[in-house]
Amino acid sequence: MAHCVIDEAEAILDKEFPVLDKGFVRLVDYLGSDSRIVQAARVSYGEGTKTYRQDKGLINYLMRNDHTSPFEQVSFTFHIKMPIFVARQWIRHRTAKVNEISGRYSIMADEAYIPALKDINKQSEDNKQGRSEEVLDIELQKQVAAIIEEDQQRAFETYHKLLDLGIARELARINLPLSLYTQWYWTMDLHNLFHFLKLRLDSHAQYEIRVYAQTILEIIKKVCPLATEAFEEQSLNGKRFSLKEVEGLKELIEGKELSLDGRDRVIFEEKLI
Repeated sequence: MAHCVIDEAEAILDKEFPVLDKGFVRLVDYLGSDSRIVQAARVSYGEGTKTYRQDKGLINYLMRNDHTSPFEQVSFTFHIKMPIFVARQWIRHRTAKVNEISGRYSIMADEAYIPALKDINKQSEDNKQGRSEEVLDIELQKQVAAIIEEDQQRAFETYHKLLDLGIARELARINLPLSLYTQWYWTMDLHNLFHFLKLRLDSHAQYEIRVYAQTILEIIKKVCPLATEAFEEQSLNGKRFSLKEVEGLKELIEGKELSLDGRDRVIFEEKLI
């Protein structure tokens, strides 16, 4: 099985793709490609890459039927710079290998995330963990941004004052804000990366992590265009239905009245949109 070298991927290695106001995603390395996926899938009967059409069909079959192990043969390493509150959401995906900058060894840079004015919204009334889509008055947005920035500057001043007093870095850092930027190297196989993207590209995910997920999606398209296309078609933009919902689809097809009600009906109708 030959080492995979993808020209489109080589062209973006170590290139910083800006995210948010001060963050970035950088592809450090990759192992495997679409051809590695099909080679791994066909290893049981001793055949490797065939035609483009056959390989595309096989990858779609694997994705559609949840045959996940061939996708695990491909992996990516990224260098990512993000606010700490994004990193804490990110690390819930425990199938990665992570090495993060340490505030015990390093003096942290005075870099913290300040939302763009358009991204400052009130709490949603019907989504306990999200923002309202209502557009706020521009003056209120400016006021909120100023409050956030002032508080960050105060925290940085305190941090450097403690360092100047000779206080240990591991203690001086403890009042730094969740908006502080951190950095890490993050390695994950393609199967688990697709799972990460499906969750973090969902409209219910927080905006700040969604933009990182979207950037990563565009990067992996350079390495595995067929697998990424299958993921978008079969998983990301596809729908899965429960047994009750399948019965509901049959009722609609047959022109019958929908028997689903309450929350089940709401969820089902959302899937049909």
